[in-house]
Amino acid sequence: MSFIRRAATVLAAATALTAGLALPALAHVSITPGTAEQGGFTKVAFRVPNERDNASTTKVQVSFPTDHPLAFVSVKPVPGWDVKVTEGKLPKPVKTEYGDLEEAVTTVVWSGGKINPGEFQEFEVSMGQLPKDVDSLTFPTKQTYSGGEVVEWADAPKSDGTEAEHPVPTLKLVPASGTDEHGAAGASAAPVAATGPSVAPVAAAESVSDGTARLLGGAGLVVGIIGVVVGALGLRRRTA
Repeated sequence: MSFIRRAATVLAAATALTAGLALPALAHVSITPGTAEQGGFTKVAFRVPNERDNASTTKVQVSFPTDHPLAFVSVKPVPGWDVKVTEGKLPKPVKTEYGDLEEAVTTVVWSGGKINPGEFQEFEVSMGQLPKDVDSLTFPTKQTYSGGEVVEWADAPKSDGTEAEHPVPTLKLVPASGTDEHGAAGASAAPVAATGPSVAPVAAAESVSDGTARLLGGAGLVVGIIGVVVGALGLRRRTA
C-alpha cells in the first residue's frame, strides 16, 4: 500500500507540473505564424482563447502600428462576428514605394460573436508591405468579456527576459530569403487582397502553438509514468 501511495504521489506531481507548463502558454492572445519576411506581405491569425470559466469573449480589438504603418490590410470574414476596420491619420507621413502614406489602418474590431469558456477563435488578416528596417511589430489587443471585464494584452517583455503577465502579440520580422522585394509572396498588392498570400505559407504544423506542444509532451510524460506504475504493480504481484 505504501508503494501505491508513493506512485500516486509521483503521478500527481507530474500531472501538476505538466499543467503548470502548458496552460499559461495556451491562455495568451498570440499571432500565428509568429514570423514573416521583411518587405513582404503576409497572412496571420490573431488567436484568442477564452480564459474565464464564467464569461464569454464578446469583443476583440487589435491596434495596428502607426510608427511603421501597413498600407494594405484586409480581413477574412468570421461567421457570427461583425468586423470594423478603422483608418486614421498618421502622426507624420511615411514614405513607401507607393508614395507618401498619410493614413493607414489603426484598429480592427471584431464584435457580435462569442468565444465560450474552453474555446478559442482565430481572426485572420492579410497585410503588408511589412517594414524592412525593424525586426518586429507589436499589436496591442483588448479582449472584452460578457461580464464587462476588459483584458489588455499590451505588456512588453520583462527586462530579465521572462514573459510578462499579459504579453503583447508580436510578429517577428526576418530578412527576406528570396530576391523578390516582396519576399516569398512574390506578389503585388492587388493579389494580396484577393488571395491573401503568405510570406511563409501557413503549414498544418504551424497551427500548433508552443503551448499545445508543451501540453502534448506533458501528456506523453504522464502516460509514461502511468505505464511504469502499472508495470511495477504487476511485477510486485508476481513476486508475491
